Amino acid sequence: MKKLVLLFTTLLFISFSAQKQGKDYSNILKSKSIYEINAFLRDAHPDDPRRSVLKPRVMDFMKDYIKNAPPGDKKVREMQDNLARLRRGPSTKVSFEEMNAMIKQKQILKYQKQLQVGQSAVVYTPSSAQNVYVTNTTGTKNTKVIADTEASEFNMLMGENPTEHKNKTVKILNSLFDNDPNAKECIVMIENKSDCNIIVRIEGIGNTKYRLPIPAHGDNSIVVEKGDYLFTSIVCGAQYASQKTIQKPLMVALGSSSK
Repeated sequence: MKKLVLLFTTLLFISFSAQKQGKDYSNILKSKSIYEINAFLRDAHPDDPRRSVLKPRVMDFMKDYIKNAPPGDKKVREMQDNLARLRRGPSTKVSFEEMNAMIKQKQILKYQKQLQVGQSAVVYTPSSAQNVYVTNTTGTKNTKVIADTEASEFNMLMGENPTEHKNKTVKILNSLFDNDPNAKECIVMIENKSDCNIIVRIEGIGNTKYRLPIPAHGDNSIVVEKGDYLFTSIVCGAQYASQKTIQKPLMVALGSSSK
């Protein structure tokens, strides 16, 4: 019996070690790669002694990169952001809270701009040509073009009048600034990564229903009452459905680009 327990424990340890060793960092102390050291700092145990050597080293590498970068180098901003994160914490890993804060700030700037310049900030031209998607038959060169049956509804939802647009924008901004956990409503932001315009239908209890149009490669937001909802959509011909409980701000990403 003792042998079986010992064998079982050994197998568990080996399995756990194998999972932890998804990346080989055995020679990490010899590394001069910013990205490799960054990956180690994100993955390593907080008490790993190699951190005390590698964190200051990668920070020096980043400072040198920024100092010697040519004008217009787009990686400089990334290095500056990572350097700032390392000064504040143990790695360049962005926490869930930080990610939420960045998304929230991006949305605030977007809707503040729309409120300042009016609906002209939202560039949308109704066109049935935008609402057509193509599917290729597997193993052949045949192409099937399918008209989007939601095109007219999408155009109608996007074509809100200036007063409606202003009221919606004010409501979204109020929700973004509201940190009250007892609030009855919260914001839902949906990102459409697909090549097709979509409508996301959000159905709650009783007659509580929302429709949110999201242009291809764009995003849109809506303020809803907290509760349980069924999210459904047609994303380039594919059915999407998901049950979600909304008690705090939510971000959902749908689809993927074929490009």
